[in-house]
Amino acid sequence: MAATTLRRPGVAPVGRPPRRRFRLRLQGVVGFAVLIVVGELVGRSGIVPPSYLPPSSVVLVRAGELLLDGEFLGHAAATLLAWVAGLALAMLLAVPVGILVGTSELAYRASSALVEFLRPIPSVALIPIAMLMLGTGTEMKVVLTVYAAFWPIFFNTISGVHDVDPTAKDTAVSFNYSRWGVLTRVTLPSAAPHIYTGVRIASAVVLVVAISAELLAGGDAGIGTLIFQASITGAGADTVYAATVLTGLLGLGINSALVYVERRMLFWKNSERKA
Repeated sequence: MAATTLRRPGVAPVGRPPRRRFRLRLQGVVGFAVLIVVGELVGRSGIVPPSYLPPSSVVLVRAGELLLDGEFLGHAAATLLAWVAGLALAMLLAVPVGILVGTSELAYRASSALVEFLRPIPSVALIPIAMLMLGTGTEMKVVLTVYAAFWPIFFNTISGVHDVDPTAKDTAVSFNYSRWGVLTRVTLPSAAPHIYTGVRIASAVVLVVAISAELLAGGDAGIGTLIFQASITGAGADTVYAATVLTGLLGLGINSALVYVERRMLFWKNSERKA
């Protein structure tokens, strides 16, 4: 008699997730293809003037031209610079502060009022203040992106610290680990998946805020600056849509890269989930 593998109802076997990921990706590709076809039909039908909605084929051709255009690549590099600087600085600030607030009742109580005051303020609403204080250059974008990225990383760090198994910490203490040893050997490894989730969320937020700041504040360089400059000319609709499409692909590529890194760096957590 062949061996029967028992599993809980509703729980997929370990070998299924890769197939599910493939199906989800295939569905995404099909949905994107349908959107392109609809855009092409609407653009060619004349229902919407081409100056407002050019056909998808025109937009895709223009997107390919932008990828070979040194000016666009310079704008993209400026946006990515603000993205990298903002996300990195937010991590350097949010993770230590989140660990402190998450492990210290005194720090939590002392910071709760300030956190509740600052958290609801949208990052985009601070653009005029940032422009007034810092101008329209890279410094303004970095400050805004740091503020926007701080909160997802901060709160996920606190959640990760609170989710640490108390038994694991007590066991480390019983083996004469110092507070630093408990932090580095138990707390941080356990909280790492939560922290990394915060980083992934923040990465998307940072890209949106950086481009929004470029759109609203102008400046010398950035994808948002290019979109703004193209939008004020009647003949720049294809450039606006093409740059928007490339921005979406950039965000998709960043998220895919972060997911890949997560699977390699946090492999033990994926094994626990499969189990």
